[in-house]
Amino acid sequence: GCAPAIAESCNELCARQCPDSSAFIQPPPVVVTFPGPILSSFPQQAVVGSSGAPAFGGSLGLGGLYGA
Repeated sequence: GCAPAIAESCNELCARQCPDSSAFIQPPPVVVTFPGPILSSFPQQAVVGSSGAPAFGGSLGLGGLYGA
């Protein structure tokens, strides 16, 4: 009985995380809009940030942390 209970609990957690993640995925695009003016204000840092690619990844990561 323990194994099924654990499986069900895992499924419930996953099910809850999925909708939460989808909800949190919506805010990041808005957050990505902010880095635009920020990068424009600091173009040198954006260039040093390797074409700003890590900046977008970092913004998404930060968005996830703030969302959590």
